[in-house]
Amino acid sequence: NNDTVGLYGGINVGRSRATIDDARISGNLVNNGFVVNSLADDDRSTGYKVFGGYQFDKNFSMEGGVFSLGRFGYHAITTPAGTLDGQAKFRGLNLDLVGTLPVTGSFSVFGRAGLTYAEAKDRFASTGAVVVNNPSPSERAANWKAGVGLQYAFTPALSLRELERYRVKDAVGNKGDIDLASVGLVFRFGGAPSAAPRAAAPAPVIAQALAAEVPLPPPESRSAPAPAPAPVAQAPVSEKVTLASDALFDFDQSVIKPEGRAKL
Repeated sequence: NNDTVGLYGGINVGRSRATIDDARISGNLVNNGFVVNSLADDDRSTGYKVFGGYQFDKNFSMEGGVFSLGRFGYHAITTPAGTLDGQAKFRGLNLDLVGTLPVTGSFSVFGRAGLTYAEAKDRFASTGAVVVNNPSPSERAANWKAGVGLQYAFTPALSLRELERYRVKDAVGNKGDIDLASVGLVFRFGGAPSAAPRAAAPAPVIAQALAAEVPLPPPESRSAPAPAPAPVAQAPVSEKVTLASDALFDFDQSVIKPEGRAKL
């Protein structure tokens, strides 16, 4: 995932190619009384960089690191008879602003622009009439760099990358560009993906009603179980009972006889 926010680091290794300032080299020899019979460049090398950065969001990040662009050289044959061999190697520090454009969930394109502080170390050797006064000069200088690249994320933590151009200056005033076409791995350190906006979950009905200051809808009515019907009292039944005068009491007594109770 290319829009992971947080720290990351990585390493790139690739093929570098230098634009050697042949016109300046030839001009210096001519100014010293030589005719340049041939000038052959060794303008290919291997370069690498180790970097770390911080992804602010899915579109922007900042990177810093160290780089080595390799070693380049030339071989000149002159008249009067002589040869001149020169070599230069470049390494330094960089700080870049990187802009990324996601294309799919795993694939993105990006561009970069930044500054470098590079050290150039030269080595010169000569034969015959050519004389070198300073065989091992060095130079430190700030310059610019730019690059474009493609990135494919195998996992949210691991992706592959690019083509970069470094503007350099060697220790004897030669200026040129070095292109580094490299493949690298980017490791992301536990950052959380920047989540796309999500629709808020609907609030409960009560919360919505309170926020809008509108009356709540009536609660869902639930019918209570109907009470059991009360027993229906039966209408009294009239019955005429005839008792003999001595059925309940003995003559001149107030105590009900047992058989009289049964009859009552």
